[in-house]
Amino acid sequence: MAKRSKEDNFCHFCGRPETAANPLIYGLSGAICESCVRAAADMIRENARANAAETKRSFTPKLLKPSQIKANLDQYVIGQDEAKKVISVAVYNHYKRLIHSAEENDDVEIEKSNILMIGETGTGKTLIAKTIAKMLEVPFCIADATVFTEAGYVGEDVESILTRLLQAANYDVAKAECGIVFIDEIDKIARKGADNPSITRDVSGEGVQQSLLKLLEGAKVNVPPEGGRKHPEQKFIEVNTQNILFIGSGAFNSIDKIISERVNTNVIGYNSKNRSVDKNNMLQYVSAQDVKTFGLIPELCGRFPVITHLNNLDATALHKILVEPKNALIKQYIKLFEMDHIQLDFSEEAIDYIVEKAVELKLGARGLRSIVEKIMNNAMYEFPDSKKNAITVTLDYAKEQFEHSIYRFLK
Repeated sequence: MAKRSKEDNFCHFCGRPETAANPLIYGLSGAICESCVRAAADMIRENARANAAETKRSFTPKLLKPSQIKANLDQYVIGQDEAKKVISVAVYNHYKRLIHSAEENDDVEIEKSNILMIGETGTGKTLIAKTIAKMLEVPFCIADATVFTEAGYVGEDVESILTRLLQAANYDVAKAECGIVFIDEIDKIARKGADNPSITRDVSGEGVQQSLLKLLEGAKVNVPPEGGRKHPEQKFIEVNTQNILFIGSGAFNSIDKIISERVNTNVIGYNSKNRSVDKNNMLQYVSAQDVKTFGLIPELCGRFPVITHLNNLDATALHKILVEPKNALIKQYIKLFEMDHIQLDFSEEAIDYIVEKAVELKLGARGLRSIVEKIMNNAMYEFPDSKKNAITVTLDYAKEQFEHSIYRFLK
C-alpha cells in the first residue's frame, strides 16, 4: 500500500483533517472520521425506525367510536347492553392506542386492556367477539383453552394460538399483529384446588396460565407456521403480541357463590342498610378478586383489566334473538328455502314453542339452532324434491317434529 501524504489525511465526507481528537478510518480509496461514522449510524437507525413505522402502518384497522361499535353490535346481539358498552369502550381504546402509537412518539405509553367476559353458555360471548372483528375488518381466531398444556407435555402449546391468527391473516404478520384472539373456556384452566394446591404438576391448569402470561402482556414470540412442536425443524415467524387484543371467555360455573360470599361480607357493618344487592344476578358484581378466588392466578387476572358479565337470556330475549337480528335464525332458514324457490313461514305459536323448549333445556341462544334443526330436518329433506312452493311451520307441526326427534333419539 502506497504511503499516504499529509494532504490525504482528511475525511472524504466532511473534509476535516485527521487529529488526535478526530481519528480517521481508512478504506481502499478514502477515509471517514469518527463524527461522520456516528452520523451515518444515526441515519441508519432513523431509517430503520421509519421503515418499522411504515410496516406497522401497512395495515390500519378501522377505528369506530364506542357508540358506533355498540350500534353495530345491536344489529346482531340482542340484549347485554352493559356488556356491549364495556366492550365497545375497551375495543375503541385498544385500537385508538394502536393507531396513534404508530404516529406519535410520546413518553406516555398506554398499556393495552385485554377483556374477560363471564357468562353462561349461549349468552352471546363468541358472537360479540366475532361481530367486532368483522366490523373492524381485523383477523380473528378462536382458541379453546382446554386443549392447551404446558410446554413439554402432550397437547397443544399456547403459541399455536398465534399460528391460527397468522392463518386468519393469510400469513400477513403486520395484519395478524392487529388481530383479535378469542380464548374460549378460559375458566377450565383454573388451578385445580385453588385453596388446596396439589403436589403434582398442574400442566393443563396453572401451567397453561403461566404460559399465557407473555402472550397477553406483549412479547415477540417465534411462531411455527404450522405443526407446532411436531416440526421443530421448520422456520419460525416472529410475531409481536403487543397490539393483539385478547378476549377471554368462560362460564365460570359457581362463581356467583364466590361473589355472594364477598358481597354479603362487605355489606355487613356500618351503613349496610343503604346497600341493596340483587341476589338474582350476582354476576353484575364480579371483580378480579372473585376471578382470582375461582382459580386464575393473580398475574393472569392482571392481564385482563376489563371484566364484564353477560346476563342469562330470558324468554323475551330468546324470542328477539330468533327473529330480530340481521342474521336471525328464522331469517337464515327462510333464506335456505328461498334458494329452492320455496316460501317458508313460521307461525307465532311455533316460535313461542321453540323459545319455550330453549328455556327448558337451559342452553341459551345456542340451543335455539338445535331445536329448529330438529323441527326442520324432515322438511329440508323432502321439500327440495316436491312441487310445493310454500310451507308454514305451525305449532302442531313444530311439536310433532320435535317430539318425534326426541323419541327417536331415546329409542
